[in-house]
Amino acid sequence: MTPISFWHDTLAPGDDLTPRAPLPGDTAVDVAIVGAGLTGLWTAHSLLRADPSLRVVVVEREVAGFGASGRNGGWCLGEYSGGVGPTERALGRGAAAAMAREMFRSVTEVGAVVADAGIDCGFHRGGAIYIATNAGQLKRLKKKHEEYVRHGLGDAWELLDAKRASTVVDARGVVGGLHTPHAAALHPARLTRGLADEVEHLGGTICEATAVYAIEKGCVRTDHGDVRADVVVRATEGYTSSIEGHGRDILPLGNYMVVTEPIDYPAWKQIGLANRELLELSYLLLGYGQRTADGRIAWGGLSGPSWWAGHIPPSPMRDSRVEARLRRALVDMFPVLDGIGFTHHWGGVLGVPRDLQPGIGFDRAKGYAWAGGYTGQGVAAANAAGRGLADLILDVDSDLVHLPWVGHRSRRWEPEPWRWLGVHSAISAMRAVDTADRLRG
Repeated sequence: MTPISFWHDTLAPGDDLTPRAPLPGDTAVDVAIVGAGLTGLWTAHSLLRADPSLRVVVVEREVAGFGASGRNGGWCLGEYSGGVGPTERALGRGAAAAMAREMFRSVTEVGAVVADAGIDCGFHRGGAIYIATNAGQLKRLKKKHEEYVRHGLGDAWELLDAKRASTVVDARGVVGGLHTPHAAALHPARLTRGLADEVEHLGGTICEATAVYAIEKGCVRTDHGDVRADVVVRATEGYTSSIEGHGRDILPLGNYMVVTEPIDYPAWKQIGLANRELLELSYLLLGYGQRTADGRIAWGGLSGPSWWAGHIPPSPMRDSRVEARLRRALVDMFPVLDGIGFTHHWGGVLGVPRDLQPGIGFDRAKGYAWAGGYTGQGVAAANAAGRGLADLILDVDSDLVHLPWVGHRSRRWEPEPWRWLGVHSAISAMRAVDTADRLRG
């Protein structure tokens, strides 16, 4: 079988992605969680740590970590999607700082669980650097930094001039950068698969190869029977459109990655990223990457396709044009990689809410909880979401249940053809700005 991604092709020894047993039939539990990605698994993990007596079942159509949780860029980043200004407007005064600082804590929390559980996912807290290679990108980085400072987050982000940025990563044409220490590189599939094992160790049940087609009050309907539960948690992110009645809740947006063959030491001396800093090139259709634990570059972005009516292409996902674009951009940044081999190319879908603001919530009267809409920044955010949902469900009065994203619901996406036209127009406009910046720069 063609691997789903580089990450799935390099799992821990003995993990061959064999599905766990499906739902055995009609079942009754305390909490039913739909989706064995990071949101669902962190929710189960948090619930069971708080109350080991709970009957918790996680239902998954494929296998744990099959979707975006297992095939993303491996960025555990202390940042909140949606932008500082829009977050303030959508969630209220002080929201951006409150959410950002919870994301910082989530990076620490992920690292602590990984260490305690012995999850071998190459977690390394080396920070992240955003670089600009032309005037348009630099202007956006400076504006981003100004917003952080204005909202009390200046201590977490440092603006770098060209010389200082180049000491971190010597990419061709760097004119400046923005750095944060609140970030870690990791192997996302190993993290997700290891977290699933930890959920089972804590007493939870994970049923794979079980497709959910509807969520009703107190019931999850699957192709293997119904799960009756006091609480149902929807944690389906980019795959939300596959559930009846939820087709316009979250937009599944495509994204693609490539991975190089291992890079030798002399080349790494020229490139930098000596502390395995996460790297982002500040296009509007951003490019992002990491130095993997085995000395490759995993590099993605520069795309953003969507499909009619929320359709999601079957996996493994491929796009030869995006693959070529990613390869060219990487070699253009690092000429020392000219002639380097690429071992993997893959794609997946991330979940985008209509206002770009993620949210979590729990309707106690209906017994229904939800979380998601991370727009590609979900590795740390899913941890915060899972801990927050557990406190909401267990009625724990913690700081997590008072965060600004609690109870936030984005309005639904427009019906077709308006959604497709709007999304593709926006992506085309961003690509035009990136091209213009590059030509001027």
